[in-house]
Amino acid sequence: MAQIVVRQIPEDVHRALKAQAAAHGRSAEAELREIIARAVLPQSRPRAGDLMRSIWSGAETDDLSVERDRTPAKPAGFE
Repeated sequence: MAQIVVRQIPEDVHRALKAQAAAHGRSAEAELREIIARAVLPQSRPRAGDLMRSIWSGAETDDLSVERDRTPAKPAGFE
C-alpha cells in the first residue's frame, strides 16, 4: 500500500482530527484514511444489486414460472 506524509498540519486541525477519530472509535490515521477515501472515491457508483434490479425493472414476470430444485446438496468430498 502507498504511503503519504503530510507536513505542517495546523495544531487545531490535528486536535480536531484526533477528537473526530476518538468519536468514531478509530485511530487518527484510520480516520484520515476514511476522510481521504470519502473525498476522492465516487459516492454514486452503482452497486451490483441495483444494476441487477434495473435489468428487470418494468419487465412482465407474471407468466414466468421458475421452480426451485429441491434436490438435497451433497457435501463436498476431498479425496
